[in-house]
Amino acid sequence: MHASLDRHRDVVLWKLEGLDEERLRRQMTPSGTSLLGLVKHLAATEYGWFSETFGRETEPLPFDDDDPEADLRPTPSETAADIVAFYGRARAASDRVIDELEIDSLGTAWHGEVVSLRWTLIHMIEETARHVGHMDIVRELLDGRTGDHPQD
Repeated sequence: MHASLDRHRDVVLWKLEGLDEERLRRQMTPSGTSLLGLVKHLAATEYGWFSETFGRETEPLPFDDDDPEADLRPTPSETAADIVAFYGRARAASDRVIDELEIDSLGTAWHGEVVSLRWTLIHMIEETARHVGHMDIVRELLDGRTGDHPQD
């Protein structure tokens, strides 16, 4: 499962390759979806599901009860490099949880439900794959590039 999650995580970063800051931020749907917004969301989600669920510390996360879409939008002060680094830190923190716990270890999710690490891994594979699909559409709209993995 970890290898499957990593495969999708790598595609997240690949979808950003070769684009400038403006195109990475460009909102390509009426709801405001952008490549950087999706990466920011995935970073916050990884921290939440792995670190918070299993009692680990996180950095401040961009969740806001008054703005449920805050984690999907880069702020003007956040650069692409900032958001990619945030994703890298979230990924590393999640990997530590995955490596240190048994697959059937239990934690408490943000909504109060007790979940296993196995369930959390499956959920994050689903979540990441779903948003990689969104990223594929956004990237195609930006420059016509499609695919689910780099072509050699």
